[in-house]
Amino acid sequence: MAEQAAPAEHPAYPVGLRLSGRRVVVFGGGQVAQRRLPALIAAGAAVTLISPSATPSVEAMAEAGEITWTKRRYQDGDLADTWYALVATTDPEANAAISAEAERTRTWCVRSDDAEAATAWTPATGRSEGVTVAVLTGHDPRRSAAVRDAIVEGLRDGSIAAPTHRARTPFVALVGGGPGDPDLITVRGRRLLAEADVVIADRLGPRDLLNELPPHVEVIDAAKIPYGRFMAQEAINNALIEHAKAGKSVVRLKGGDPFVFGRGMEEAQALAAEGIACTVVPGISSSISVPGAAGIPVTHRGVAHEFTVVSGHVAPDDPRSLVDWASLAKLTGTLVILMGVDKIGKIAEALVAHGKSPDTPLALVQEGTTATQRRVDATLATVAERVRTEEVRPPAVIVIGDVVKESPDKR
Repeated sequence: MAEQAAPAEHPAYPVGLRLSGRRVVVFGGGQVAQRRLPALIAAGAAVTLISPSATPSVEAMAEAGEITWTKRRYQDGDLADTWYALVATTDPEANAAISAEAERTRTWCVRSDDAEAATAWTPATGRSEGVTVAVLTGHDPRRSAAVRDAIVEGLRDGSIAAPTHRARTPFVALVGGGPGDPDLITVRGRRLLAEADVVIADRLGPRDLLNELPPHVEVIDAAKIPYGRFMAQEAINNALIEHAKAGKSVVRLKGGDPFVFGRGMEEAQALAAEGIACTVVPGISSSISVPGAAGIPVTHRGVAHEFTVVSGHVAPDDPRSLVDWASLAKLTGTLVILMGVDKIGKIAEALVAHGKSPDTPLALVQEGTTATQRRVDATLATVAERVRTEEVRPPAVIVIGDVVKESPDKR
């Protein structure tokens, strides 16, 4: 008689456990429990920890009343009235005894030391906007985690399209797009972009992201909105209001951060005046990211203990200027100037006139974080000429101070 082939291993049956209010017992208070307990607590489980000791983090959960801690080793009968058990002790005999009791009481049991002896496996789990992703790949937990991370990241940044088929509430979001590199937008900002019906984009925003939007999304270049009798900002405000009132999901995509010289508050106030709520998504400000991309730290131990960010779009001798240049000249830290390329000559003159050394080092970083980034170094005394001869154009971030002389390979 031919020998019968061994049956193929049956795959695990995926299921979502609803543990709210149900007794769950965790054996062992070490690193495994520390990782697993937060999810059980978030699920609303009535968690009992049985362990003679625990890590400080697990102990803090018990002190906060999130779990009940029984400070002893396993005893027969601990799984009475238990729905789910997690075995994570360092005692093989105790782990085997707990598994045996779980089998007798028909309690689903996870074993951190021996997956083959378990009746349940913990998937690699992640969440994004109400979606739970749970991945099982048999006996390869690292692959499970990698697949989980890829899916969750795709859902968050919009690269995995998962449209909802239920009605959703329209929104208005003021999104900081960062300094220009599309990879430097926040995860939340990218997700909101993927959900938008209308995107009103700045010239300095991450333009490459606009190519990834679905065909139905209306993209409006803020620099080309017909202004008519309105000021440019008024026209942008009106466009936001118009599309929001039409029930559209609207993203105002701005360079840098909406509230760092981005006029984001003006837009939020205009929307609020019409009874329209908006979400503000912070962005990475070019005031710190662009110098960093050029190898310049805005602070450095022993060199600069503070940095100051100012707008340079109004010259120091202009009556509209709100900047106290005399006080800035006395500071010993780093001065970062945004929107100041065409006024840098007068700014340098003002700083020197108020006591700053003409030899103070300075760097201009044009189109920072993008493929066309370039850095031009100068001093307060030479910057006006350097800008002219090097044909430095906006957008450029100007960094003034001794940090300009620092570099990663300097010791």
